[in-house]
Amino acid sequence: MPRQGPSMDASKKVDLKIIIIGALGVGKTSLLHQYVHKTFYEDYRTTLGASILTKVIAVDNTPLKMQGSDGCVLAFDVTDRESFESLDNWRADFLEKVIPRDHDFPMVVLGNKIDLCDRQVSKELASAWCKEKDIPYFEVSAKNNINVAQAFETLAKQALTTYKGIFESYLTDSIKLTPDDKPKARCC
Repeated sequence: MPRQGPSMDASKKVDLKIIIIGALGVGKTSLLHQYVHKTFYEDYRTTLGASILTKVIAVDNTPLKMQGSDGCVLAFDVTDRESFESLDNWRADFLEKVIPRDHDFPMVVLGNKIDLCDRQVSKELASAWCKEKDIPYFEVSAKNNINVAQAFETLAKQALTTYKGIFESYLTDSIKLTPDDKPKARCC
């Protein structure tokens, strides 16, 4: 039986769980707050390496509620080279914890803080890293609300496509009946 993914019911409401991970100070909380509440605050306290998103959106006319780990956002700060260099470790650590490990686990990378001028990670470098791993890349600004919604909605579409396939496969497999499926008579 596959791991429990998003729940699907007759009304086509899908609960997707999305997690955002990355180094301290890259703007995970700001990105989530911008996407969910359309606001930006300068004075967030630093959070540990992961944040959770809860928001209902519609992708292809299907309402989605995102809140946990059916998809993963890897975030780094374009003005902090070290936060970019740590993406390999964040990604590997996350994928180790996905059971069963899905090689095509829905994931996007966000290069945050493109509104700042002291850039240390070029768009070309980040794009090349993402292309090598076949992960969509978005240059974003939580402060100026640039590409934030597009990034999360791309991830939601990936997750929905992936888990619709798993869900449909599981349903198909679960209703196959053959003579071998009949219970065997037991003698007392």
